[in-house]
Amino acid sequence: MSENMRTLGMIGGTSWHSTVEYYKLINQGVGEKIGPQENPPLILHSINIALMREQDKEKINQTYLEISRKLQHAGAEALIICANTPHMVYEYVQPQIEIPILHIADAIGEKAREYGITQLGLLGNKPTMTGDFIPSYLQNKYQIQTLIPEGYGIDRSHYYVSKELTQGVFSREAKSFYKDQIIGLQKRGAEGIILGCTELPILLSQEDSEIPLIETTQLHAKAAIDFILSE
Repeated sequence: MSENMRTLGMIGGTSWHSTVEYYKLINQGVGEKIGPQENPPLILHSINIALMREQDKEKINQTYLEISRKLQHAGAEALIICANTPHMVYEYVQPQIEIPILHIADAIGEKAREYGITQLGLLGNKPTMTGDFIPSYLQNKYQIQTLIPEGYGIDRSHYYVSKELTQGVFSREAKSFYKDQIIGLQKRGAEGIILGCTELPILLSQEDSEIPLIETTQLHAKAAIDFILSE
């Protein structure tokens, strides 16, 4: 079976906690399909998370393009970016490489279609919530509208993601905050919630919400598994 598996390039490190989760889920998922005696061919490049914190978009774009080309040259047949925020580079990088990037918004959009959802709340860090790279993709391809927190909610969510979650801290205060945000988004019309930080599904579970929580990490990893095992 291993000869038939396709090689996936993984760009991780932002944060390494989410990268570990991706690596585990992809290996486990493939093992469940073909048996634990084999594991998939993966090529991982881990980026220093400081790159994202500098918020230099040109530097981020160039770095991801360089790494994508290296992974392609090393034999990757597709790429997965192991976090939400770095998908900001998709429109810049994808046209300049010859292999597909498995976009996280496709995983979100397909799941929302299953639920029959057309309006989603989005939680994550500030660049993910205020940027257009996930909302525009969902709107253009899936006709899904996206809502984000109001007022202090954006800055507070960014604080919890950058200062706690991406550093492996999962506090009661953060959980309480996000549960309140989910309720607020639901009242404004959200039919489901995108957990748009790959550490959020570690903090929250479906029991914490009356409406569906769309766990981007799990769904994105499933898309990777499907690609690896595709003909």
